[in-house]
Amino acid sequence: MMWRITCLALIMSLVSCSHKIVESGKASYYADKFDGRQTSNGEIFKQRKKTAAHRTLPFGTKVTVKNLSNGRTVKVRINDRGPFVKGRMIDLSKKAAKKLDMVNAGVADVEIKYKGGSIK
Repeated sequence: MMWRITCLALIMSLVSCSHKIVESGKASYYADKFDGRQTSNGEIFKQRKKTAAHRTLPFGTKVTVKNLSNGRTVKVRINDRGPFVKGRMIDLSKKAAKKLDMVNAGVADVEIKYKGGSIK
């Protein structure tokens, strides 16, 4: 009986577990002129919040962004679409860019991590 319960628990954990997905690319951050404008999900964009734009991730996805040149990380929430500049993977709010120490550079090589969908 205990063996059955253990097997069932293992199967359920494998089915419901989500795995981490890692992407690498370039990050930039929003210009100040976008502060106060509406984002793709309907929110008002605020530079002082830790948010970001990604082309495909669902709105509300929590993403950890790591600046590969200095190792700094920040957690952001996806609330917009973009970036629309070729070669860029993610656009960050200024607060998030400051946490990564990339404001002066404007663009940084980053790695993003987030939880993927369920294994089925």
